[in-house]
Amino acid sequence: MTADQRLLLVHAHPDDESIGQGATMAKYVREGRGVTLVTCTAGEMGEILVPELEHLAADRDDLLGEHRQGELQDAMALLGVRDHRFLGGFGHYRDSGMKWHDDGHAVAADEVHDNAFWRADLTDAADLLVEVIREVRPQVLVTYDQFGGYGHPDHIQAHRVAMYAAQLAAVPSYRLDLGEPWDIAKIYWGAMSESRMREGLRALRAAGDTTTFEGMDPEGPMPFFVVPDEQLSAVVDGTDVVDRKMAALAAHRTQISVDGPFFALSNNIGAPAWGLEFFRIAKGVPGPTGDEGLETDLFAGL
Repeated sequence: MTADQRLLLVHAHPDDESIGQGATMAKYVREGRGVTLVTCTAGEMGEILVPELEHLAADRDDLLGEHRQGELQDAMALLGVRDHRFLGGFGHYRDSGMKWHDDGHAVAADEVHDNAFWRADLTDAADLLVEVIREVRPQVLVTYDQFGGYGHPDHIQAHRVAMYAAQLAAVPSYRLDLGEPWDIAKIYWGAMSESRMREGLRALRAAGDTTTFEGMDPEGPMPFFVVPDEQLSAVVDGTDVVDRKMAALAAHRTQISVDGPFFALSNNIGAPAWGLEFFRIAKGVPGPTGDEGLETDLFAGL
């Protein structure tokens, strides 16, 4: 990694990165900044949207993780990201799975694999990431909020591991066998703007689409992953590379349908639907802001 400015992203499963920060990643790669992705599991417990690949499911051939590894490689090639890794190596941690709570958010499944990421020892997992942090030496880290966006146990664990590893990596006397200490200057949690989500839903409903994000009322309560605009700190405008993000989403074909909500929203309200990616700052000093009072670059002020 030779770029002067370097971004590290920590995500739970293949496809999470393209959904949350695909445009940011593509934009920064194009600008010559360093982008490193760490994925914590291979998503072995995910649902499969492609009928002819249903045999890969965990309760059948249990080969979905290997297949999603290939999907991730394809997605990263489309975004231009050359440095992408699995935490501890491929297969070190397994997707924990999930179920839906009556309140509409994800919770841990009734049965969790012995090697599930949800069961990982926090310090052991953090140490694996400390080594990456001290190697890459990023100025900016992006991960989930404390709820993992919608409660998925692996998203929550990825948040915990990323935040703890960032602290440990900066301690001058901690585990010097893992590399020279490095303090990450700014940490962000990915977010979705409430006003943009409502705007998108209104456009969908006005176009006669009542099935995309079914049950969500543009004037009603928003899901857990939607964040009030006053809590947002930064927005990265990747509308000029949003085609790469949409291509990366399509590469995750077992998980994301081209007829699904991501593409429906983009088709109805255009590139800003997924080209503008929002963030909450969790550590560091915000830099100069744009017209909307938000940083327009995660490296602002550094």
